Amino acid sequence: MQSFPMLINGELVQGNRSLNVINPATEEVFQQITCADESQFEQAIGAAKAAFPQWQTVDMQTRRDNLNKLADAIEAQTGVFAELLTQEQGKPLAESTAEVGFSCAFIRYFAQSELPIETYQDDETSKIELHRKPLGVVAGVVPWNFPLMIGCFKLAPAVLAGNTFILKPPATTPLCVLKLADICQQIFPKGVVNIITDNNDLGHILSAHPDVAKVAFTGSTPTGKKIMSAASGTLKRLTLELGGNDAGIVLPDVDPKKIAPAIFATAFMNCGQVCIALKRLYVHEDIYDALVLELSELANNASVGNGLEEGVTFGPIQNKAQFIKVQEYLADAKENGVIAAGGEVLDGPGFFMRPTIVRDVTDGCKVVDEEPFGPILPVIKYKTIDDAVERANNSVFGLGGSVWSNDLDKAYDVAKRLECGTSWINQHLNFGPTVPFGGAKESGIGVEFAQEGLLEYTQVHVINIAKQTF
Repeated sequence: MQSFPMLINGELVQGNRSLNVINPATEEVFQQITCADESQFEQAIGAAKAAFPQWQTVDMQTRRDNLNKLADAIEAQTGVFAELLTQEQGKPLAESTAEVGFSCAFIRYFAQSELPIETYQDDETSKIELHRKPLGVVAGVVPWNFPLMIGCFKLAPAVLAGNTFILKPPATTPLCVLKLADICQQIFPKGVVNIITDNNDLGHILSAHPDVAKVAFTGSTPTGKKIMSAASGTLKRLTLELGGNDAGIVLPDVDPKKIAPAIFATAFMNCGQVCIALKRLYVHEDIYDALVLELSELANNASVGNGLEEGVTFGPIQNKAQFIKVQEYLADAKENGVIAAGGEVLDGPGFFMRPTIVRDVTDGCKVVDEEPFGPILPVIKYKTIDDAVERANNSVFGLGGSVWSNDLDKAYDVAKRLECGTSWINQHLNFGPTVPFGGAKESGIGVEFAQEGLLEYTQVHVINIAKQTF
């Protein structure tokens, strides 16, 4: 077994506790590593705090160079990262390879970003400038579905803006993030980047600590609420990208056969374990049966298995706790709807469930109203656009939504009515470093990606100059 040390104050260190990492395709422990205790969390925070005064004075080009070196080093080990990610997370190797590529793309995007001084007034009486200053110590807390990519798109803007950084991966998928430790040690000055892991039990230290200026968290809404509560004592800055129950609305003018593959792909990517996956599909009654049939055929033809095996398109659910939760949603789907395809938990080792299409189901049951975060798609019939929009918006979540139609003007009008951070037309799950991303309602606070996301890691500092002399 490999060693996966943490990075604290420029040193690769072992944790004071042990942690088993399970391959969800086999249910076997395939790595035994160490994780931090409370004292090591304090050491990481202290190291980041001590490094901040110097790092914030480092010129922007040096920070950019460091980030580009990081991206180059990750890219050079794409195969190693991808195989490790499939083993710990479960996704097929092709998806893991894509995640490594996206990680590098996010780092490189922020490495070319700017934080220019903005001039609001400059005349004979006054000059008013807006500067963007770093916040201090930033903690990035990432989930188990895309641990490497999400870790990288938090690290890059935080460090570029002049902050020092603490990265905490989840206990069930810590390895790819910990693998960054050796790379970061060789690139960044000591204390600028610290990477520590726990057993999902010490994140509250980062949320409440007075020396942590910001927490950037991606994960569930209940955990986000706990972070927000813990952070209130210090009024620290927060970016919270939380749960979603994204609705798709299909208008009656589409060809079900042509549209089904795109809908299926965006509902079941990473076995449905994507915050912005399409999770509820509202289909007009005129094409309901035809679209359910097409989606069911795709589900029945899916290849489910170990993500390292050739031809596999769907891996396991990532961990046992989530596997149990998804089975509860499956039971609800069977009670309140009809299983059109899938609905099977596979025998043998591994947390496997076939992609499942649920028909003749409606709002008011768990599988529609809540977020299964697994390979289940409820398909709901509607009669009028107004009804579909009202039902799509009748949710505490508001991460994303989509409209599918051959009439782009009509689709645009519907998309504007959706109460969510991103409305897609004739697509879903389309994202990237250049496009701002954030949630409405209980799907989050703040923005990730693009210039708007970079600014979330800064403090506004206005310099207001009166030009008169005394």
